[in-house]
Amino acid sequence: MPVALVADAHLGGPGGDGGELVRELEGLDSERCSLLLVLGDMFHIWVGDRRYETPEIGRLMPCLDGVRARGVPVRYVEGNRDFYLDDSVYARHFDGIEREVSFEDDGVRYLAVHGDGLDPGDWQFRFWRFASKNPVSRFFCRRLPASLARGFVTAMDRRLETTNFSHKMRIPEQHVQGYGQRRLQEGYDVVLMGHFHEERLWRVEGGEVRVVRAWFHERRLEWLS
Repeated sequence: MPVALVADAHLGGPGGDGGELVRELEGLDSERCSLLLVLGDMFHIWVGDRRYETPEIGRLMPCLDGVRARGVPVRYVEGNRDFYLDDSVYARHFDGIEREVSFEDDGVRYLAVHGDGLDPGDWQFRFWRFASKNPVSRFFCRRLPASLARGFVTAMDRRLETTNFSHKMRIPEQHVQGYGQRRLQEGYDVVLMGHFHEERLWRVEGGEVRVVRAWFHERRLEWLS
């Protein structure tokens, strides 16, 4: 059975309120789908604490529970707009929240990553990722007074939107392909990525590197078959 993919839905941003994605996911069951794989950035910004929860997050979590109840595992690859999810209250809605996910489908060995941070020239983003995703930031984020939580998310969103805009206008193909080739040498056939929003496929030494189209562009699931 095929694997369903959701990359970069950005609900609460360009992906809208999540209603269309909920309707798609409600149609998944174990007779049709073997795995639901989310390639990060499901929400425009997602912090692993209830105080930062948006209506879109609250709407989608019961839907994911329903997908799992119908026998479809749900695995999540952390994106650049996801913060402190792995040990959060949201972890129970998934079969795993990880930096990368490996799986096999119809004899093909896949490695799924989000794809952010591959361009060494994008030093602004790499610094921001380091500064915002470390144990100290996690500690203080989870202890902010509730009155400051919304302002924190707004400031984080603004920072993500403005960090080195020129690097967001292109896919760093050389670095993406180089990364993919290195990971393929570990025994995979295909490296899957999100993050770049445009659908791309490169055949490189050892296999393929595939970028999955952002869900918010056409608002439909992608499938591995």
